This record gives sequence, structure tokens and C-alpha cells, in this order.
Amino acid sequence: MPTTNPDVSDGRTRGWQTDDPIDPQAVLAALDDDACRAILEATSGESLTATELSEQCEIPMSTAYRKVEKLTEADLVEEKVRINTSGKHATEYRKNFDDVLVSIADGGGIEIEMTSPEPDTESASTAPIAGD
Repeated sequence: MPTTNPDVSDGRTRGWQTDDPIDPQAVLAALDDDACRAILEATSGESLTATELSEQCEIPMSTAYRKVEKLTEADLVEEKVRINTSGKHATEYRKNFDDVLVSIADGGGIEIEMTSPEPDTESASTAPIAGD
């Protein structure tokens, strides 16, 4: 039976994220990418592995891995480890925001604000990994 470790080190709460600086160029580049947008849509309701994303989004495995890396670097998806009792673990990905607000700052720079998703209600089926 698979289970997922919650990202207990991520102190985010519902609302606008202000704790970590967001790279506007990385966010805009990811949102401008068709495969990244397909992955974001697929991971908005459930966590998926790269293999599942490849199948669901109809993209090659190599593309799925490159795109989830791009999305992770832009802080648009979060990674968790899916633990299976068989001993074979897999990394899974889930969309990490509800809304993105893009604005132009007074100095002409781009500012990005993201709202955090509602806390996951599946806590009964999740367990932390020892050492986290």
C-alpha cells in the first residue's frame, strides 16, 4: 500500500506566499510551456509520478522528467516520496499553488505572488519518513 510523506519542512499556510523569493523568469518560463501547463493541470487534483505524468499528459518520459524539474525549480510543484511496502519508492509531484499574480513593479521589474493550496485533507493516509 503506497503512502506519502508530507513536506513537514515547508512552513506554508493558506494565503499569499512571502517566505521564499520567487524567480519570476523561472515561473513565467514554466507557465509559457505547453507540457508544463499540462503537468500542472494533471497534478492539480492528485500527486503523480513521472511515469503517470508521461502517460496522462501523453509526453515522453524524458520530457516528463525535464518538465517536472523545471516546475520544481520554479516552485510550482512539490516533490514527495511515495513509499510502497514492496520497498520500491517513487517520487511524485503535485501542483503547489492555487493562483499566480504577475505584476509590474514601480521600477519596471516583474513581481510574482502565489497563493498556497488548501492543506491536504488526506493526512490520515500519509506518514512522515523517519529522519525528516
